[in-house]
Amino acid sequence: MYSIIILGTGNLSQHLCHSFSEVSSINLIQVFGRNTETLKKFSTYAETCSNPNEIKDADVYIIAVKDDAIAKVSQSLTSKKGIVVHTSGAVEMDAIESVNSGIFYPLQTFTKGKAIDFKSIPICIEAKQSSALQVLRLLGEAISETVYEITSDQRKKLHLAAVFANNFTNHLYSISEDICLQEGLPFELLQPLILETAKKVQSITPKEAQTGPARRDDKKSIQNHLSLLKDKKQTELYILFSEAIKKVYEEEL
Repeated sequence: MYSIIILGTGNLSQHLCHSFSEVSSINLIQVFGRNTETLKKFSTYAETCSNPNEIKDADVYIIAVKDDAIAKVSQSLTSKKGIVVHTSGAVEMDAIESVNSGIFYPLQTFTKGKAIDFKSIPICIEAKQSSALQVLRLLGEAISETVYEITSDQRKKLHLAAVFANNFTNHLYSISEDICLQEGLPFELLQPLILETAKKVQSITPKEAQTGPARRDDKKSIQNHLSLLKDKKQTELYILFSEAIKKVYEEEL
């Protein structure tokens, strides 16, 4: 049985606590956080602690805080012998001030109050020592069906890809919602389209799944859309994406 301490009290920490608490081979012994009020909601999972000097000894320490705070939090663990990992897709492993450091990166978007099945989340791991990598693989397999060993360079590129696939796409959803609401239309009208688009790329490539005016180089529809847009930023985005799509398929047009 491996003992674990989670450092951080955000959305990911909550999901990790819930998932690890359901695994008999893992002993979640403590949750560390600076905010004592926020820590209260973790008391059902493990003992809580807000003083760095009271952090216990454990086999693995999982730092699940915002990227800019990882290095500072890791300083509280320099005397610990356990494996110290962070959960970021973009931060160097060397941000952790520990000889036995690693990465435990769940590739998913986490929203407060939104339940998620951790079994379906790919977990990307990396470690300086082979023995630590083996432990991280076992931890990952305890809560997920998919565990990948990847390099730091691969993880950074994967995180970049995730920003395009999730963060930017969600911003476009927000623009779509604004356009609907301006006309008194519910955003729910677009939800079946969004779901079908996501389903298609489970069986064919995104390039194969592409449709729309830019894919067809339908100049009249594109001009009609541009005439309807009053927001400068939205217009710029429409032109940028349309030109990018046309560039990909120009040989087929």
